[in-house]
Amino acid sequence: MDDIDRKLVNILCADGRTSYAELARQVGLTPPSVQDRVAKLERTGVIVGYRAVADPAKIGLNVTAAIGIGTQSGREYAQIASEFEKIDEIESCYFVAGRESYLIKVRVPDMSDLQDLLERIGAIPGVAETRTTIAITTHWEGRPQEVKDRELTHGNRRPKLIRRSRMGQLGGFHR
Repeated sequence: MDDIDRKLVNILCADGRTSYAELARQVGLTPPSVQDRVAKLERTGVIVGYRAVADPAKIGLNVTAAIGIGTQSGREYAQIASEFEKIDEIESCYFVAGRESYLIKVRVPDMSDLQDLLERIGAIPGVAETRTTIAITTHWEGRPQEVKDRELTHGNRRPKLIRRSRMGQLGGFHR
């Protein structure tokens, strides 16, 4: 990735609907050159998709919580993560170091739905305990980090499980 590719990624992370003409104007190339570069960034997995971001409260998802999941020893972690992937309310799932094995971010309409969700999670084979932190206010989230001049030599491995929900499908490189 060169400086132009980094600039393209930064622009598209800020606004994935930016036209090729506008991208070309901002980086000083022709639209066909920009289109080729963006296609290569998509093909190589640097850009993994585009999506619309909805205001959770405006679509009825008023409660955000982070849930730490403790697992029973000897359980297959991938199998537990596979069960989490089936639950629509889970937006993010991380395998973590520390007391818990997983940290998940969930959104639900209300506290009653959170309680129901916790019961469903607790019923998954291998889940031993949950620890829930409820967000009171969201000041900001989903802020893209600027792609800086550092080669992706560390951490460029793709995760084995990528959450794909009805509201945030990855893929579909259409504008």
